[in-house]
Amino acid sequence: MNNIFFYQTDIGEVGIAENGGNITNIFFANEQIPRKNIVFETDILKETAGQLQGYLAGELKEFDLPLALDGTEFMQRVWKSLLNIPYGETRSYQQIARSVGNIKASRAVGHACSRNPIPIIIPCHRVIGANGRLTGFGGGLDIKSHLLELEKKK
Repeated sequence: MNNIFFYQTDIGEVGIAENGGNITNIFFANEQIPRKNIVFETDILKETAGQLQGYLAGELKEFDLPLALDGTEFMQRVWKSLLNIPYGETRSYQQIARSVGNIKASRAVGHACSRNPIPIIIPCHRVIGANGRLTGFGGGLDIKSHLLELEKKK
């Protein structure tokens, strides 16, 4: 069973879930939350919320949290690649595809980004279209835009 707790942030209410001391999910207000979660605030959830608030305030540029990722081998490679995108920078889906060893996998990278269970901490918001346009984000394009603008301020 996952523990989940909800926090009010600059981008709205966010649910953070953990299991066994590892962060498993971040949910935005517009997302359906699985019923298997128990509403209970643990120390790692408090720590994650604190780091998230620091990030949203422009004070934290890199998260230091234990993560538990559940996805295919390809998804896991994509998510690990996203963790290497520096704060304040973006990459295209094609660049991520190249970084995971399959230049033709841009659409599959997009799919992996859409399945990212821990957005913001695993910075899928830093992935944009090859033409520089913003593309999908679980929390909505306005939140994606907000996060990218926040990071431009460095």
